[in-house]
Amino acid sequence: MSFEEVDKDTYVVLAPEGKFNMVAAPTLKTRIDDLVAAGKARLVVDLHKVDFIDSSGLGALVAGTKVARKQGGDLRVAAAGDQVRAVLKLTNLDRILAPYATVEEALHDW
Repeated sequence: MSFEEVDKDTYVVLAPEGKFNMVAAPTLKTRIDDLVAAGKARLVVDLHKVDFIDSSGLGALVAGTKVARKQGGDLRVAAAGDQVRAVLKLTNLDRILAPYATVEEALHDW
């Protein structure tokens, strides 16, 4: 999986592209862990270019959220497409990973 990363000093935006599945999830999860370990615990995952997510992708996001919150930060998801929003809702993970419409909206109260 390829993804863009934009470091805005007080937060980092990660924008994966394509399928967020068992093949791709470890790469993003490792990057999230590295960022949090480096003191970057405020993360937004911009999902506008993700057209498919499975349980491995969800697991990476949930694990990343736990790691970030332990360090006093958070991981937020933004711009999720229909399939991703449907999976979040079906799994009730939209309660933990409340999807924001845009990256800017996800940053609103930081």
